[in-house]
Amino acid sequence: MTPSEMAVEIDALPLAAVRVIDLTDGCGETAARLLADLGADVVRVEPVSGARSRTQEPLWGRTSIYYETHNLNKRGVALDFDRPSGKAHFLQLLQSAHILIEGLGASRLSESDIAPASLRERFPSLVIISISDFGNSGPYRTWVGTEAVHSALSSILSRSGLPGRRPLLPPGAMATESAALTAAWAAILAYYNRLESGAGDSVDVSVLESAVQVIDPGSGMAGSAAGGASAVDTPRGRPDVKHRYPIFACADGYVRLCILSPRQWRGVVAWLGRPTSLSDPALERLEARYTQAAQIDSILSEFIATKTRDEVVAGGEQFGVPCAAVLDVGDVFVAEHFRSRSTFVAVETAEGLLRVPNGLIEMDGLRMGVRTRAPRHGEHNSEVLTDWRDAMPDETEIPVPATPRRPLEGIRVLDLGVIVAGGEASRLLADMGAEVIKIESSRFPDGSRQSMVGDLVSPVVARGHRNKQSIGIDLRSRAGLELMRKLVATADVILSNFKPGTMDKLGLSYAELSQINPRIVVVQSSAFGCVGPWSRRLGYGPLVRAGTGLTAMWRYPGEVAGFSDMATTYPDHASARIAALGAVSLLIRRRRTGRGGRVEISQAEVILAQFADILALEALIPGSTEPHRDGRIPDAPRGVYPASGDDEWLVIDIRDSSDWRRLADRIGQPALAVDPRFETAERRVAHRELLDGIITRWTTSRSPREAVAALQRIGVPAGMMLRVADLLEDEHLRDRGAFTVAVHPLVDHPLPSENTPGHFTGVPDVELRPAPLLGQQTRAIAGRLLDLTPEQVDELLGSGVLEENLPPASPVGAEFESHGQEKTYDHQQRVHAERRVPTCAATEGTPWTRPRTDDQSA
Repeated sequence: MTPSEMAVEIDALPLAAVRVIDLTDGCGETAARLLADLGADVVRVEPVSGARSRTQEPLWGRTSIYYETHNLNKRGVALDFDRPSGKAHFLQLLQSAHILIEGLGASRLSESDIAPASLRERFPSLVIISISDFGNSGPYRTWVGTEAVHSALSSILSRSGLPGRRPLLPPGAMATESAALTAAWAAILAYYNRLESGAGDSVDVSVLESAVQVIDPGSGMAGSAAGGASAVDTPRGRPDVKHRYPIFACADGYVRLCILSPRQWRGVVAWLGRPTSLSDPALERLEARYTQAAQIDSILSEFIATKTRDEVVAGGEQFGVPCAAVLDVGDVFVAEHFRSRSTFVAVETAEGLLRVPNGLIEMDGLRMGVRTRAPRHGEHNSEVLTDWRDAMPDETEIPVPATPRRPLEGIRVLDLGVIVAGGEASRLLADMGAEVIKIESSRFPDGSRQSMVGDLVSPVVARGHRNKQSIGIDLRSRAGLELMRKLVATADVILSNFKPGTMDKLGLSYAELSQINPRIVVVQSSAFGCVGPWSRRLGYGPLVRAGTGLTAMWRYPGEVAGFSDMATTYPDHASARIAALGAVSLLIRRRRTGRGGRVEISQAEVILAQFADILALEALIPGSTEPHRDGRIPDAPRGVYPASGDDEWLVIDIRDSSDWRRLADRIGQPALAVDPRFETAERRVAHRELLDGIITRWTTSRSPREAVAALQRIGVPAGMMLRVADLLEDEHLRDRGAFTVAVHPLVDHPLPSENTPGHFTGVPDVELRPAPLLGQQTRAIAGRLLDLTPEQVDELLGSGVLEENLPPASPVGAEFESHGQEKTYDHQQRVHAERRVPTCAATEGTPWTRPRTDDQSA
């Protein structure tokens, strides 16, 4: 299928009225690409000499695969910033723009008299997103970052690789892509805030902080395999966690299993023929299985060894055991599932057709995919300068508020999300001011509430469900479903990440929900998408990684086994941000059209999109992912090196011969800088073993921080390997306010967790209301939104339709019950009462077009 066959009516896309200037170059270009996919008119501005990313690896002939995959759906303009006419044209574009995303840095922009600070004064309604390696403040602000450096500093490296071995750098550009995703999320929040408040914003986005927040936050939501413990609470070492998501060899490759719930364990026992060695009922508990992991894995290994991957996966599906084949990277192009979903599409380049992932989000059943190829240099100069001649009028004239506000104040979200991807998406909305009501039941509990030590509220729940309320409803009952329908009539957004088809079976399909409330925005996230041969599979992040080729890439080079992605929850947090981005994008469209819509996210396609350039190269040159795991040509010295101390490591990541010469001089080996054996990347790679020995002798005589500081002072990319706990004490992250520390009355220690996605000037730091117990606000919500009397609530609680859990009858419990709960929604009440929902022909006269006056006090 070609892009022309997937052409859509631009005006129907959610961001059709949004104009974006993309002034990035090699870092963050995906941010504007995401907005372009959603319909924004994105203009890529580059100098007359051409953007540096046009020559960025990987290359295909003279074409940068990176540039071609990161600039789809954009228009291109080339301006000479050294000439008055070029600056005048740029200012003309800014006058007409809503959002500017820049990644050039303050120094390069200041050289052209277009520094973000001055632009903010000149264009107060403009949203300016600035992306840089370490942010515009803090001790590391002048450091040089690369993907490897960010992996080390963000703690991802400390959780990658096998215990007792050298830590393993993850493949791809997950840190950089996380920053682009953060930038897109921040941009859409700030723009929505502009629509509500009339004020623009300046947002400082750091690649390092984005990697800490998005790839696998150690102080955030964790998978149910963690048993309620966050990574920050685990021992300092690199523990062996392969038992969480074990991989087994089979007749034609490898398969991965995720056995997390009691029901899944019972499926395993039935699948194995109910062996007496596994008959102990205690093994239904996760912690009991962990203590006997070696015995269980031995039995499973023998059972699986003679079967093919397809046979194992089919058996898992039959017995309800989450399972996936570990695909090699090249397998994704021929996999029936991805072919049926048109996951990949061919796009035109100067060298020929390039095979690329076709977007990563669907709206109203339509893929927000590739419409146009990446622009040629200066291709749209006259067209854009004509189109953007007049300023784009604001949708409304709103007085700018005197104090910062949260963008989503006045938005009500019904949260049916579970575990990481679901819980994280609603937490992102809650942090930004939305009223989030978690719908849950003890009959089908959220796996994130699982705790191996029996906590009422585990650290994972406390962090991942902060700022939410909870109502316990049995949606399998007719009365419970009717109560849910009444809540839908009052809501703006519904989030879920059940297996596709579950919402339909509950009587909560999008068609049924939109009949109740035509303005509702429904967001559904699943492992492999709502349609396709794999759509009904039980999905967890580890299975998604296996099914997209990422697990196969994430292993020690040259080793058949050695899989090393067991300690991460990726892509759950990235998928959650895509879901939140989709939700707010449809809220923006709703302002324009009066109608809601539905968003569907495939977590598998989130991974594929974030590895777009590497996958495109693999499609051209099978096997290229081994030497080009990060999208660059091989060079040396580059990698993980031991430092002084116990299990201490650092990354050195030279980019070119200039870096090499400075490095050689710094380590006291100036003769090596002019040694012909090391004058090119190819020659340095040929002598990698010799170079690594020289570098190791220097690094092992120094602490990681000492070595890194010495290298960063001369502009050589380097980073010390930080553990999760180290992040909380890191001088740069502390200076930047990357973490906010909450206290939960039912958790016996402080809870540091992430702050806002970037540093806003117009959005305050996140609130820290404590996460609820299951059904803690059932009575309050039932009275406030469902118009139930206390007697009716008692009756429904007695019949099991409603469910309630209250804090312990103690001073701590009393503190929890009152901690922010009454004042929580005072402001929300005023926002709802003042908000006037636009009336349109499709909704005129229906209850949800009237001003909301419901009592918000809890």
